[in-house]
Amino acid sequence: METTRATRREWLGLAVLALPTLLLSLDVSVLYLALPQLSADLGADATEQLWILDIYSFLLAGFLVTMGTLGDRVGRRRLLLIGAAAFGVVSVVAAYADSPAMLIAARALLGVAGATLMPSTMALIRNMFRDPRQMATAFGIWMACFMGGMAVGPLIGGALLATFWWGSAFLLGVPFMVLLLVAGPALLPEYRDASAGRLDLVSVGLSLAAILPVIYGLKEFARGGWDVVPAVAVAVGAAAGVVFVRRQRRLASPLLDLRLFANRTFTGALGIGLAIGIIMAGISLTSTLFMQTVRGLSPLQAGLWLLPQSVAMAVGMMASPALAQRIRPAYLMAGGLVVSTIGLFTQTLADVDGGVAPVVVGLTLAAVGITPTMTLSMNLIMGSAPPEKAGSAASLSETSGEFGIAVGVATLGSLAAVAYRASLDVPAGTPAAVEQAARGGITDAFVAAQRLGGPLGAELLDAARSAFTTGVVTVAAVGGVLFAGLAVLAMVAFRRMPPTGEAGAAEAGAERREVVGSAA
Repeated sequence: METTRATRREWLGLAVLALPTLLLSLDVSVLYLALPQLSADLGADATEQLWILDIYSFLLAGFLVTMGTLGDRVGRRRLLLIGAAAFGVVSVVAAYADSPAMLIAARALLGVAGATLMPSTMALIRNMFRDPRQMATAFGIWMACFMGGMAVGPLIGGALLATFWWGSAFLLGVPFMVLLLVAGPALLPEYRDASAGRLDLVSVGLSLAAILPVIYGLKEFARGGWDVVPAVAVAVGAAAGVVFVRRQRRLASPLLDLRLFANRTFTGALGIGLAIGIIMAGISLTSTLFMQTVRGLSPLQAGLWLLPQSVAMAVGMMASPALAQRIRPAYLMAGGLVVSTIGLFTQTLADVDGGVAPVVVGLTLAAVGITPTMTLSMNLIMGSAPPEKAGSAASLSETSGEFGIAVGVATLGSLAAVAYRASLDVPAGTPAAVEQAARGGITDAFVAAQRLGGPLGAELLDAARSAFTTGVVTVAAVGGVLFAGLAVLAMVAFRRMPPTGEAGAAEAGAERREVVGSAA
């Protein structure tokens, strides 16, 4: 079957689609820098600060499935432009918020608007680039833009906040949205599934009831350890998820077409992507804390040390599609994951009295190693889904990413905490209340040691730094083993997939028709 190759218009359209991707990654990294300033200005307490940070990701994750499917029904370009307009307007509201409650509400609306952007963008790329090689290249560029935003975010944010007030962090994205609204109608095609049927509002409610409590519970586990409230939240979300799945099976026009999971290529790529997200979320958390607590770097300094990771990922994502034209996905993915394995075992060389080199080098190797799998998985997920289900496939990919971050922080963060407590050697003579506080975590130990003061406080601080380094090494070792297992899994799961080059294009098209038929 002859494939339709993209023209100049599609590539210009890709540049327009990269704008919301770049914006969302910038928004995340800049807000962390702006948080101390805006909290002081608005008088936000600790709980309100957490909601300012978390409400966006809660609602983004909750509405991804709904918005992905809604785009299939009402039109992907239309939903993208509606979301862009809403994001721009609410960004202005957030910039001029005069109370924590107003900012939290604005961040919630930004989360809903943000949920329209990513699935619509991915689905439009799927429609615009039908040639397997070009689709892989387009997704590589798109993901590289996301990582580029993460890389330059601390630099741009630092410059903005040094010159303007904290609201400038939110206004940063407004010009991007205006450009998207102006150029989008001319360069982006419209696509909708004419046979999709009406949106089932009950399913929308059930999807929110399933996703929001689970994300909340996992974040609370990561923040405060085991407790009844987050456990109940996860259980309630899981129960709602079961009801949601049963309803989707009965509906003629479900919110989420579960037949997508019958495609082994789709399911395998989604599962491996989820696993990578879990590992990297945990590793990124412990690496950042190590640099700030053990090595004493400021948040901005730690962010600058993370630049090599972001740059390496951006380069890897740009290079992966070209490599995939010559190398089978199974070999390319497995080889990259072996590099990630080496990177995490490099992190096990971290020492309390050493520098940050083992952690930074290990994190960079792990990041560049996952880029072939991330890029090709995205291509496999979107390419193996029928065009009319591209929005649903994109929303599942993005929701999987959000769950991966939450699960990784909760599980590997908890593993680091267990290793920390097990190896913490509290100096003799430390008051019981101080010891109890120090065992709560590395940040609690810092506060307790400062209050204790004197030589005993210094000894407690050294013990806490040493114990947390043990936690970092433990998480890195576990992550390395998991990456090695994923390398074997990728080799087995995708061993029959051909390269995306000219020699494999016909075979790829035949396989794609076969898997599309299995999902139809």
